[in-house]
Amino acid sequence: MKKVLFTLAVFLLFAGTTFAQKFAYVDSEYILDNIPSYRSAQDQLDQLSSQYQKELESIHAELEQMYKDFQAESVLLSEDMKRKREDVIIGKEKEYKELQKKYFGPNGDLFKKRQSLVKPIQDDIFDAVQEIANDGSYVVIFDKAGGTSMLFTNPRYDLSDQVLEKLGYKN
Repeated sequence: MKKVLFTLAVFLLFAGTTFAQKFAYVDSEYILDNIPSYRSAQDQLDQLSSQYQKELESIHAELEQMYKDFQAESVLLSEDMKRKREDVIIGKEKEYKELQKKYFGPNGDLFKKRQSLVKPIQDDIFDAVQEIANDGSYVVIFDKAGGTSMLFTNPRYDLSDQVLEKLGYKN
């Protein structure tokens, strides 16, 4: 919704002077799909995510087994033994949650790996778009792949292939 409002604001801002202004768009999904290093980075991230997920599932299964064993044996345990077992289970739950946060949290390992692999590619694309915008005197270049709704786009104004060429890729 914010992107739509932003787009509308940009159009209204330039409405009076659109005759002298140049607009274009790119499709960042298309650009990224045509960059082999991006596909490779995505594969690496998918493998890492799968590895982390399997590790967490293993710990979760262990936790469930510990809880089932505790329930089955609780009748035979003294209050002191029950508390000790509960503490062990609670400690394991904390370990599970901390590991989950470490891997998948906002500043987790997966996020950091994504930043190191994908951000340089995105920065190169941004620099190429900015250079094309400056060279072609474009006022605004929209991203068709983003959340912005574009009901119609004329392929004549699609600069995606130019961006790929600027980055050294042929399609």
